[in-house]
Amino acid sequence: MVLNTHKELKKYYSIGEVAEQFGVAESLLRYWEKEFPNIRPRKSGRNVRQYTQEDIQEVRTVYNLLKVRGMKISAAREVLSKNKAAAYDNTEMLQLLQDVRNELLALNEELKNL
Repeated sequence: MVLNTHKELKKYYSIGEVAEQFGVAESLLRYWEKEFPNIRPRKSGRNVRQYTQEDIQEVRTVYNLLKVRGMKISAAREVLSKNKAAAYDNTEMLQLLQDVRNELLALNEELKNL
């Protein structure tokens, strides 16, 4: 039984939902918007941010560079400007490996309960 963890459940996500997904503060996401021009969520009439799956992928890439790999903001910006495709590919691969790990852990728990 393979679960598709990349299903698009909703069209838009709030800043709170995205912050929770990455375990960061909403203020950090707003700061990243200023520092990384590739993060541009849609804003509704009352300036409420609405993140699409593509926006979340941009956040995931920045999160990977800053929080997982420990880069400084200037270094992350340089990586994105020089080789954006590779940064995206690395982030996608990391996400895939995390999904596989989580699935294996779930299967292991199911086997323990047999």
